[in-house]
Amino acid sequence: MKRLVILGGGESGVGTALLGKAKGYDVFVSDKGIIKQKYQDVLKNNEIDWEDQQHTENKILNADVVMKSPGIPSKVDLVQRLIAANVPVISEIEFASKFTEATIVGITGSNGKTTTASLTHHILKQELDVGLAGNIGDSFAKQVLEKHYENYVLEISSFQLDDCLNFRPHIAVITNITPDHLDRYDYKFENYIASKFRIAMNQKSSDYLIYDADDSVITSWLDQNPVQSTLLPFSLIKSIENGAFLEKDSIKITIDNEQIIMPTKNLALEGKHNIKNAMAASTVAHLLKIRKQTIRESLENFHGVEHRLEQVLKINKVQYINDSKATNVNATYYALESMEAPTVWIVGGQDKGNDYTELFPFVNEKVKAIICLGVDNEKLMNNFSSMVDVIVETQYMSEAVKIAYKIAESGDNVLLSPACASFDLFENYEDRGRQFKDAVRNL
Repeated sequence: MKRLVILGGGESGVGTALLGKAKGYDVFVSDKGIIKQKYQDVLKNNEIDWEDQQHTENKILNADVVMKSPGIPSKVDLVQRLIAANVPVISEIEFASKFTEATIVGITGSNGKTTTASLTHHILKQELDVGLAGNIGDSFAKQVLEKHYENYVLEISSFQLDDCLNFRPHIAVITNITPDHLDRYDYKFENYIASKFRIAMNQKSSDYLIYDADDSVITSWLDQNPVQSTLLPFSLIKSIENGAFLEKDSIKITIDNEQIIMPTKNLALEGKHNIKNAMAASTVAHLLKIRKQTIRESLENFHGVEHRLEQVLKINKVQYINDSKATNVNATYYALESMEAPTVWIVGGQDKGNDYTELFPFVNEKVKAIICLGVDNEKLMNNFSSMVDVIVETQYMSEAVKIAYKIAESGDNVLLSPACASFDLFENYEDRGRQFKDAVRNL
């Protein structure tokens, strides 16, 4: 019996444990932190051996294969010792994909991947049997075990791709690539880019890579590192023969001489970046033979994902917007770009080597006050204090929202778009977004 060791007892770890046990592995789950009670109960009920708050090395180093949580860096001593001993260290995506014959759509990118994955799933589910997993929803492994979908849309992070060896999606999507998580990539942007392109590394000419042709990082990489897949670019600025582009106010998608035209005025999601997300999702749907009418209707009735430019409440004619999912500068760029009213901006958290320069024009033009919400706000103060009349610091979400309430006037926006990770003050970006919404409702 092969021994499967799982490092990390969260959603992906416990899902992999269940699938591993069902496939005949001897399974052991180990987490250096505390495993949540709901996951402990699942492991106990399924008689799976586990531990938390420690890693017992003699129970780990004898593994035949190790699935590690994407949150654990490969540089960790224990992982390095496993690699040195030639034990395969893989991701949940890699492990689970071996046990399904389903058509897989894999979506990655620095920004927009959650919206694009959710929108793609929303369109496909109108006509296909399809699951949504990866970095979103129930674990992929658990769905492979219990649901047996014929298709999957997977939102995949660079950390998950780093531990993929043979994973091969039939359709891969790269929404965009901007500097992010550089602390995990030796502060080398090229390492992070290479990680994103792992989504296409095992693809063949019968597979597809959909990508943003306006993104010079992606196009330069493809020029120097050709892939085997059939390329389907999308663009807002140039016309494209095979793929998607914007002409006047319509999206035109052509695949093998079959064309679909969709007016953008009816899109439920606002902003240029969402036109791109719609292009990527529609191209996937067109490839999978979804009817044109279905694609059009789905784009018109999809209202976005939680914590991404989510309109929370209007109080005294001030709109409160939750964009907690903006964990990097580029995501906040899109948020500020889409603001049409004077904005009180709540920003800050765990800095990942951020360069705020690209935000300067928007801050000068649209931001009337800044509230820095983080343990260490020095970098934000240095970058922005000369651009706005009001800049304040706090470490409490409730206080940040109260300050914003005092500053904002009728017709303004209050925008939570942190441009940083959440781990200095919050459990994750969802916790941060929920606290914001609770604080707004308590006004």
